[in-house]
Amino acid sequence: MVTVPSFLLRRLYVKGSLRQTPDGMAFDLLNKLGSGYAKRLLPLTIDGIEVPLENSSFVVDGKQVGFGQISEKYPFSIALNKTTTVVSKGVRLISGPHKIVMGFEVAGLGVLRFDFIDTAPDA
Repeated sequence: MVTVPSFLLRRLYVKGSLRQTPDGMAFDLLNKLGSGYAKRLLPLTIDGIEVPLENSSFVVDGKQVGFGQISEKYPFSIALNKTTTVVSKGVRLISGPHKIVMGFEVAGLGVLRFDFIDTAPDA
């Protein structure tokens, strides 16, 4: 089975985009790697704490879709050269750096994960 190294996937994250929101936190992804589809999204982990799947969603072109809505029939795709915002409700970022882990399942590749460390300016 082909694997995609996490250091390549980490390039999806827009450095400096981690931010506190009134409801939780958000960050941006920008795909410059190529097209792909995930048939399942895994819960985000923030500083080792798993965020319930139902608390996370992504926003593209103003349309918000929950992580739990993703399936083989309704896959998650990060469009090439288009910003995707990931939001998680109920997360409070404290001052300092935060490690975020994002994972997803891709047909033919299995589960892929990447992480990044960033500091939210509002934290």
